[in-house]
Amino acid sequence: MRLLVLGGTAFLGHAVASAALTGGHDVTCVARGTSGTVPGGARLVRHDRTGPGLGGVEDATWDAVVDVARDPGQVRRAVDALAGRVGHTVFVSTGNVYADHSVVGADEDAPLLPARDTGGDDPDAYGGAKVACERAYRDALGDAHVLVARAGLVGGPGDVSGRSGWWPWRFAHPAVPGEVLAPDDLDAPAQLVDVRDLAGWLVRCAASGTAGVVDAVGPTTTLGGVLDAAREAAGSSARAVPADPAWLSGHGVGAWMGPRSLPLWLPFPDHAGFAARRGAAARGLGLRTRPLVDTLRDTLAWEETGRPEGAPRRAGLTDDEEREVLASWHARA
Repeated sequence: MRLLVLGGTAFLGHAVASAALTGGHDVTCVARGTSGTVPGGARLVRHDRTGPGLGGVEDATWDAVVDVARDPGQVRRAVDALAGRVGHTVFVSTGNVYADHSVVGADEDAPLLPARDTGGDDPDAYGGAKVACERAYRDALGDAHVLVARAGLVGGPGDVSGRSGWWPWRFAHPAVPGEVLAPDDLDAPAQLVDVRDLAGWLVRCAASGTAGVVDAVGPTTTLGGVLDAAREAAGSSARAVPADPAWLSGHGVGAWMGPRSLPLWLPFPDHAGFAARRGAAARGLGLRTRPLVDTLRDTLAWEETGRPEGAPRRAGLTDDEEREVLASWHARA
């Protein structure tokens, strides 16, 4: 298969290109090249998609294209440039396209956000912009020629955000010997798909012409399940110290991601289903995922030996912050 990857230098795009090369496919990536390099064996066409064309790849024909864009303008330009030159399209969307995240076990029939024509790095526009991107591909090419994969939280080696690497890292390197701070909300749903499993499946779908609109998510577990897997992945004897969520919030500890946070923790009723989507349609189309402990073990190894210098985690507590909060929790009485 002659595969065109619109991206290919950052986390998921790089994994897609790698999976395609492993499968023996011919891979060309179109990217600015500012996020890193393409895998060895792939061809990089340097191009800024805010401009016209696609760097010349629109003059060739392709068996399939995989696009991870978040900007509707970039998608429409790609549709125009590649018209009649691509056999099948895989567009990587996101679960953020849904208007309601409160329902546990929701599927692809849930209502979407209104489409928004703004994209880029505006987090408030992200979901609506992805809706517009989906529609651009489906309207132009027809549903029989497009797979829209609405990815959930993607983790694994290379996750610079730290969301999937934080817990195994913390169990491997406790700030307080034998203790790891956690919210007393361990039954909250959690869901993670390994970037390698997702990328391999996307490539297989591109090669087979698989079409549809599906939530590409990992199995639903709990935050407690994530902590158990992280402890096992780290080979740690440290114990979780559950603290009251309201108390944590009052002491400046955030949820999900970001500075001074406890990653993957979603204590908000209106997001109870955000990390608990059904995912049956993608599994029916062949998405298979490895055990969570394997993902976390490999992510920990990357955190310890592969994280680029100058790429700090964007999630979790620093050692000093965790020591401070644990000391205050133990002293609260």
